[in-house]
Amino acid sequence: MKIATWNVNSAKARLPLITDWLRAESPDVALLQEIKCETAAFPRAAFEELGYHVTPVGQKSYNGVAFLSKAPHEDVLTRLPGEPEDEQARYVEATVAGVRIASLYLPNGNPIGTEKFAYKLRWMDRLHAHARALLAQEIPFVLGGDYNIIPEPRDVFDPVAFAGDALFQPESRAKFRALLNLGLTEAYRALHDDDHAYTFWDYQAGCWPRDLGLRIDHFLLSPQAADRLVECRIDRRPRGAEKASDHTPVLLDLRDGSDIS
Repeated sequence: MKIATWNVNSAKARLPLITDWLRAESPDVALLQEIKCETAAFPRAAFEELGYHVTPVGQKSYNGVAFLSKAPHEDVLTRLPGEPEDEQARYVEATVAGVRIASLYLPNGNPIGTEKFAYKLRWMDRLHAHARALLAQEIPFVLGGDYNIIPEPRDVFDPVAFAGDALFQPESRAKFRALLNLGLTEAYRALHDDDHAYTFWDYQAGCWPRDLGLRIDHFLLSPQAADRLVECRIDRRPRGAEKASDHTPVLLDLRDGSDIS
């Protein structure tokens, strides 16, 4: 099973880029973030024409996630549990071929010292609780998306410059490590030890041509999913396209569960 995650920074604005990439890479599941439109306005027909079953979870102008799968997906969850009053569209989860998969868009949290940062930390606590509940089921699951977390200094072009950023705060990184300490595997780092493995480059200050990036898009795997891990790679090519998103896709390959003894 090939699973892709991509913060597209507006599904409508990037539609030709997204569909061309999906046509070329043909992932079995595509997790999109920051679709930036209401659910009803999501351009689902363009993805259905490519053979995908589509579940968007949107809101006007901001945030939004989508779940695309070639095989039907089931038991859809459209909100992260734990805070019923939270109306931000940041989470969708479903089951495909026996694997539970989520597309998540974790809050940015800037500026620190505000409710935005407090919300980020609460959201991460909710994700931790939900991951624990999924682990208790002893099923293969994948939590993919834009985490807005820089896990380590090597995952940002200038750690000093980001010392005051919510993406790199000790509290944010500690909560990310707490997820891993539950027994989850961070797919990219399980296979790769390289620097400059970025997934985001700001539009400002020539960040893309100068390779001034961040690695903030991640796949976290349950033990049962990690047993199937074949590859996780960053596809930098879409970031160099005209009218590109400021993020680029990350691809995860899992072998078939029948291969696991």
